[in-house]
Amino acid sequence: MTDTRRRVKLYALNADRQWDDRGTGHVSSQYVDRLKGISLLVRAESDGTILLESKIQPDTAYQKQQDTLIVWSEGDNFDLALSFQEKAGCDEIWEKICQVQGKDPSVEITQDIVEESEDERFDEMSDSAPPIDLPPCELSRLEEINEVVSSCLTSPMRKEKLAVAIENDGYIRKLLNLFHMCEDLDNTEGLHYLYEVFKNIFLLNKNALFEVMFGDESIFDVVGCLEYDPSSPTPKKHREYLKELARFKEVIPITNADLLAKIHQTYRVQYIQDVVLPTPSIIEDNMLSTLSSFIFFNKVEIVTLVQEDEKFLTELFGLLTDESTEETKRRDLVLFLKEFCNFSQNLQPQGKENFYKTLTSLGILSALEITLTSDDPQTKSASIDILTYIVEFNPSFVRDYTLQQANSTDEDQMLLNVVIDQMICDTDTELGGAVQLMGVLRILLDPENMMASINKSEKTDFLNYFYKHSVNILIGPLLTNTLSDWPAKEDYQTVQLLGLILELLSFCVEHHTYHIKNCILSKDLLRRILVLMKSTHTFLVLCALRFMRKIIALKDEFYNRYIIKGNLFAPVIDAFIRNNGRYNLLDSAILEMFEFIKLEDIKTLCIHVVENFSKVLDDIDYVQTFKSLKMRYDQHVEKIKDRDRPSLVDSVPSILRNSRFRRDQRQLEEEEEMWFNDEEEFDDGDSVVPGPDPDILGKKLDPDLNSTLAKLVEKKNDANPGKLTTSPSKAMNNNMTMSNSVSSSPLNASPSEKSSLFKKGLVDYEGDSDDEDEDEGSGDLLTPVHKRARLS
Repeated sequence: MTDTRRRVKLYALNADRQWDDRGTGHVSSQYVDRLKGISLLVRAESDGTILLESKIQPDTAYQKQQDTLIVWSEGDNFDLALSFQEKAGCDEIWEKICQVQGKDPSVEITQDIVEESEDERFDEMSDSAPPIDLPPCELSRLEEINEVVSSCLTSPMRKEKLAVAIENDGYIRKLLNLFHMCEDLDNTEGLHYLYEVFKNIFLLNKNALFEVMFGDESIFDVVGCLEYDPSSPTPKKHREYLKELARFKEVIPITNADLLAKIHQTYRVQYIQDVVLPTPSIIEDNMLSTLSSFIFFNKVEIVTLVQEDEKFLTELFGLLTDESTEETKRRDLVLFLKEFCNFSQNLQPQGKENFYKTLTSLGILSALEITLTSDDPQTKSASIDILTYIVEFNPSFVRDYTLQQANSTDEDQMLLNVVIDQMICDTDTELGGAVQLMGVLRILLDPENMMASINKSEKTDFLNYFYKHSVNILIGPLLTNTLSDWPAKEDYQTVQLLGLILELLSFCVEHHTYHIKNCILSKDLLRRILVLMKSTHTFLVLCALRFMRKIIALKDEFYNRYIIKGNLFAPVIDAFIRNNGRYNLLDSAILEMFEFIKLEDIKTLCIHVVENFSKVLDDIDYVQTFKSLKMRYDQHVEKIKDRDRPSLVDSVPSILRNSRFRRDQRQLEEEEEMWFNDEEEFDDGDSVVPGPDPDILGKKLDPDLNSTLAKLVEKKNDANPGKLTTSPSKAMNNNMTMSNSVSSSPLNASPSEKSSLFKKGLVDYEGDSDDEDEDEGSGDLLTPVHKRARLS
């Protein structure tokens, strides 16, 4: 069996910085006489030929990566890697390498790396390595120059040496002189070599060289060199575009010369990166990181310089809000402001905070109220972008400004209402602006990013403002289009807009509480929205259904009663029937809603659906949803019947029940208090508690028991007439007390006394034992008072 533990793939890094597969084999470490030392040998598994024979040098830096990879360099320009099939084999060879070099196998790199900056390491390497000698800058040596520059890209040390040589010798300027000569002589071959040379100089990734190449006197010549791509049959015309077609519009004169130069330079370098240079590979993209950093810091510097020029910004916002400003001028101002905000994205969070605070204090939001309503598409689009930048960074800027307008601005001129109005009135067939503005509104209405402090409740204030001043504008198109039982307009632009409005309203249902509930219930909004279930556009039907699903998900009984009262499941069932069982998203969405009602056991909705739509839904058998819903309904009904069905105990008078009716302890305490308060009002001969109703006893007891009770009472009356009356003080300790005459006995009580019997006579006390109950049921009805103390 082949030993897979030492099975490896051998890779070598080529001149293009790509790993080439040199073959698969088995690695071993053994002494090689020819190399005079322990070496790594890799033999091909196909024919046994030697793929690698490399002596383990004591000073070579071997690196272990990802548990199955060992990488090292053979010489200055030849990197090798062994990729092991198994970790155990990698560990075994790594231990052998560490043994030869006298290192601990736990390390991941065998040579110590001094913790110092990259520049310091390169400086030390530069001291030990010879400098790069560049060939003389002559037309006849262009091929040689290209080879030298290309060969240095494979090693960081050689790249550093080459960059130093180019910078110190003023080589870029000399190369650009050669470029002019080649263009004058139509030397195409020389121009192709220069293209390769400058492309590779960019890959050196050195800011000092970029400063030279991007200077005013050099940048167009550098762009010219990059026009002659050997892979293109004809040269590009980048210089022509930058000089003639790309025009810089100075909407307000910039007096700062440094700022002006920086703006020009940044635009041209951005053009070089995005257009002129070929699309970089993954490795080359990393090599161009310094170019990206160069552009980044240029943009930060531009923003800082403009922000510090208060006169410039004040004049800019003054022109933006001036009604007499021409529309083309206003468009240029807005485009400049958009680019300005775009550059600010490179700032750190604190810098960005100060940037937007500065713009807000200068009146950017009041300016946007004007520019958002512009008829010029570019002006409106740029204004939406600016508003999006502000809201995405900190929506509180816009909320605070909006709340300040509450009592001082007409509703149609408030910024929030302007945004909603522009969303509704978007003329773009694809509603690109409306989609973007809907995203802005969603951020503004999201409670998750609303701050609340001791002196400020942004969430409450802003939502109150929105539902008082703005929600009617938002739902206006929805109400207009659903005045009848069918949607009034079905054109694509209208239904797209209604879909956006429904998406925003669904968000409000999910994240807002009583505000949206009041709106829905007071305006009967769900009924109007469900009219859209009859739309011919399925996505709009789904939007309406999603809105209802969000409401049901809340499991709010206010909403549930509203749905039941309005029979609002009817449009959904109708749409389900019209779909005719087709296996599509609408069918699944409706089934999922009813499945949710069943799983969450929303009783009111379950009962309503089954009682009103079972005839239709009972025929649906390709899913078990409605059968399960009917089963859940039957369980509810059975529980209700069990609860309402009278039991055998309920049919027996309470005086004969084994289990006494327990009264609320709080009610008991109140009646006892009343007893003590009213005690003085009774005379000795008064009956404190009337006896039980004889009619009830006559009806409920059988004749024999009735006769027995009557005789028992008469016998007691004859034997102990003095015990028929009790004083109020003794009556307090009785559960049931007889009146002072035979005529007031339970069997002869008056109708009014009968009525009051069960109100006052049958009082139950906590703590009564079953033994006492039995004594009362089987013993003398006139039990001595001292044996039946009740009030403790």
